[in-house]
Amino acid sequence: MILKLGLAENHQEMGDLLKEMVKLDLPNLEEALGFMIHSFCQNHRLIEALEVFKHANSVKRILSVLSCNALLGTFVSKRGNFQSVMFVYKEMVKAGILPDVETLNYLIKALCEAGHLELALNQFHKMSKKQCAPNSQTFEILISALCSSGRVDESVKVLNQMLDLGCKPHRDFYVSIIPLFCRINRFKEGIELFRMMKNTGLQLEAHLYSILVLCLCENQQLDDAVELFEDMLASGFSPVNSMHVDIVNGYCKMGKLGKAMSFLDGNNTLEIEPYNALLKGFCNEGRFLEAIIYLRKMADQGLVDRMSWNIIIRGLCEHENVGKAFEVIGRMIVSSYMPEQATYSAIIIGYCKMGSCEKALEMFRLACVNNMTLDSESCSELIEGLCYVKQVQEAMEVFYYITNKGLSLTSNSLNMLIQEFCHAGRVHEAIRLHSLAVHKGTYCIPDTYTTILLALLDLNKEKDILAFLSQMLVEGYNLDARIYCILICGLCTHSTVSMAALLFNQMIHDGFIPDSKTFETLVFSMAKFSQLHTVVHSLEKIINENRILSPTVCNMIIHGLLKEGHRNEACKFLDRIIEMGWVPDAETHGLLVGSFHVQERDGTIGVSEASGNDNVSNILAEGLNKCNEHMVQE
Repeated sequence: MILKLGLAENHQEMGDLLKEMVKLDLPNLEEALGFMIHSFCQNHRLIEALEVFKHANSVKRILSVLSCNALLGTFVSKRGNFQSVMFVYKEMVKAGILPDVETLNYLIKALCEAGHLELALNQFHKMSKKQCAPNSQTFEILISALCSSGRVDESVKVLNQMLDLGCKPHRDFYVSIIPLFCRINRFKEGIELFRMMKNTGLQLEAHLYSILVLCLCENQQLDDAVELFEDMLASGFSPVNSMHVDIVNGYCKMGKLGKAMSFLDGNNTLEIEPYNALLKGFCNEGRFLEAIIYLRKMADQGLVDRMSWNIIIRGLCEHENVGKAFEVIGRMIVSSYMPEQATYSAIIIGYCKMGSCEKALEMFRLACVNNMTLDSESCSELIEGLCYVKQVQEAMEVFYYITNKGLSLTSNSLNMLIQEFCHAGRVHEAIRLHSLAVHKGTYCIPDTYTTILLALLDLNKEKDILAFLSQMLVEGYNLDARIYCILICGLCTHSTVSMAALLFNQMIHDGFIPDSKTFETLVFSMAKFSQLHTVVHSLEKIINENRILSPTVCNMIIHGLLKEGHRNEACKFLDRIIEMGWVPDAETHGLLVGSFHVQERDGTIGVSEASGNDNVSNILAEGLNKCNEHMVQE
């Protein structure tokens, strides 16, 4: 009945029945309550399972550790239930239920996922005091958490500790940890674990071979990669297609193109992708004649596609050899492969690199007529070339093409386009272009923001500056010291001095210090317009910054603060002048002498002691104490 009520979410009646049930001295009551917890957990009804757990504890009915683990495990699997996990563990401790290794694994995992890695490690080190020995899952949880936190060396130490203890990893451990070590380029540990897995007779997987081969290739361990590849074939696994590509790419990066050819020939590879990878290797080395000869060999074996031709065409264009690229295009057409967007993109890049923007633009327009989608790299290259020769309208044509296609520009091409518009005084158009590009995924570099802000300052567009600043923040750009200084200097006029004050206060709050020129400009303007009092707290925070303070600036601050009626604050800067060994100027001296005396300031700082310790630490410590008490009783 209680199960039915809980599954129907009738919590009121369920709670009433539970109250009556736990009051009765029924035989096997603990087993019945445990069964309900298991059932609710299997149905993912955590609220109901926790309710049963609470009622059992309220009448001091000691549940089995298996029932508690079922509840803990379900909470941990759902994530985001850290407080519930800690509550269940705390109640277990209060009830005197001794944790087993599964309990502690759930606890350690919950601590790791909640960002309490040190507490998790602490629990791990104290497992022996709780009469528990860590198992394969314990080490898997900790190694994964340490790697995810960038504490790679510590994860290796934990692995070595596991091996020293003679703990035998389960298959899940190998499947989880080997890829993890490969992703962080610890291929030695990955290989060692793989050999252990093989020696223990556990079932291997093709994807583990693939991950290890890729890691070895990326770390230029090609001999080991090929040896592992051959071992995989000997073990009866079919190679994943990407493995051939990974090994060829590895050889090409090392400049060992001959070995790459021997590898492909020796393995009778029938996929085109590895051969195309080798063609890229030839082109990257500038060995185009060999690439063309090898392409013919590929064609004889029926291992050529459009990409094969376009790789060589692109390589030639990258090396500014468009004439030779057109020859290859002619052969491609004879071989029944027609030019496509990749071909046009390559030619556009080639013309741009040669400085022939008109020809590149002609190819671009021809591609548009044929409704082709050119790649973003070629369009970005064309925009940069057109901006360089001041053909801004044509650059705009390319810009709208690429954004309409949903593609992004390179940061540099957007920056060049924005600069051209801002220099022409078309700053509002520049802002619209910037917004559209960012919306399509283009990353905006700091120089682009600076260009727009300077253009707005030149046009005295104060309201637009604030709007653009808001836009920058929405886009995730955090103002840096350079941007702050540019804005403050530009806004230190009568009509915008209050805005400069706001920015200065925010700058200091964000932990930035202005350069000496900006600081002097700010102080002069604030003093001139009697606004020093609006930045006085920020001034006090940087009173010890020797690199931007000078006698002139300090005297200016003192004069201004006195005139604005802030004598105490003025005294602080007078003290600073004296500490630095500077002499107040005649005007400062005249203002100060006889008009007031500096009162002694109490330098004591009250320190309040923290009351109460971290709640999580308390729960964990209580758990350890209970285990120790139990051991003493035994």
